Amino acid sequence: ENLADDAGGVAASHDQTIMTTTLAVLCAAAGTVGAFVLPPTAVPHQTTTRGLAPVAASKQEPHGGKLVNLYLDDEAAKEAAIAACDTEIHVTERQSCDIELICNGGFSPLEGFMDEAAYQSVIEKMALPSGVAFSLPVVFDTDDESIVEGAKILLKQDNLPIATFEVTSKYIPDKPLECKTLYGTSSLEHPGTQMVAMERGKYYLGGSLVGLNKPVREFPCESPAEVRERLPDGVDVVAFQCRNPVHRAHYELFTRALDAPNVAEDGVVLVHPTCGPTQPGDIPGNVRYKTYEVLKEETANPRVFWAYLPYSMHMAGPREAIQHMMIRKNFGCTHFIIGRDMAGCKSSIDGEDFYGPYEAQDFAKLHGPELSVEAVPSLNLVYTAEKGYITADEAEEEGLESLKLSGTKFRKMLRAGDDIPEWFAFKSVVEVL
Repeated sequence: ENLADDAGGVAASHDQTIMTTTLAVLCAAAGTVGAFVLPPTAVPHQTTTRGLAPVAASKQEPHGGKLVNLYLDDEAAKEAAIAACDTEIHVTERQSCDIELICNGGFSPLEGFMDEAAYQSVIEKMALPSGVAFSLPVVFDTDDESIVEGAKILLKQDNLPIATFEVTSKYIPDKPLECKTLYGTSSLEHPGTQMVAMERGKYYLGGSLVGLNKPVREFPCESPAEVRERLPDGVDVVAFQCRNPVHRAHYELFTRALDAPNVAEDGVVLVHPTCGPTQPGDIPGNVRYKTYEVLKEETANPRVFWAYLPYSMHMAGPREAIQHMMIRKNFGCTHFIIGRDMAGCKSSIDGEDFYGPYEAQDFAKLHGPELSVEAVPSLNLVYTAEKGYITADEAEEEGLESLKLSGTKFRKMLRAGDDIPEWFAFKSVVEVL
């Protein structure tokens, strides 16, 4: 109902102390303490990729030590890989996002979908069997009884072959445990639980991928290697994750993050929205993309870089905050903005939040150093007629009134064609919406 999205819109002030009590409660709700604990050391995963992507933005190494690239360049090799397949599957939009991020290195060090051992390890320990931190399982689901271990599957987006998949593991997942551990609840009121229980098939398949062609989307999705090549080398890169249009408060938040005490003076921001499936009621990815493009042109800030991520949201709160940090690490980011209730969601019945407003923030601050990514807590910004955007503490000290516009009111005004105040939203973004 407020400006905040999962990336950190207008956030409330918060003590910087790690709230271990909150984490303990969350762990207990998840049914296992180990679900929210990273291993003390992360052992680099030894990749066997067909080609390792060159690494620019050298201040941050890829997760697991190497940036994976599973795509074939040679057309004859692609044809041979396709000919070796014995069946084909037309993938869902969520599956196409996972396939692209495995093949382009966004999910480094993964080289395929997780087998049963990796799936269980990630759920129970929040790490791969090798010890490398990984917070959400990446799996391929199916109801097809005929698929057996050893099958070679051609994965297609409509008629476009995007990857081959050699199945090494077929298993029946423990979906109640998966949901309870990852989302903190097994209730169908949670959109992640709905997705696992009602969208995913009976079986999960694990095995290696070979990339053939990038999925076709209405928004361009660069690989980690391509984004790194555009970023300045040797500087701090602050990632801003969002799944909603960027409004004034968001822009103020991520540009002011460059002034955070743990960010060097020459740092830059990478605005990296997810444009894949999110939760019911969110603005479609192609529309979000258009709002980002007009805003990028309007602001033309040389310290702000933009890229788009083909990621399927789980709305998993603390677990997903770590997943986002890990992905942005592969894209060259050294810092990550943690907003209020990041990747959070509400019950579809009573509207109650599934996570506390700071659980993701506390969890990320606690485990960010183990990922070699520094958390940058979002500022609590409010708008005042006298001074524009300032912190809520400043407004209170000076006795200034902050102007407010709820998300519900904003949407009603949009539908009615009313004028949206420019302190709240960029005119170019409003025109797109």
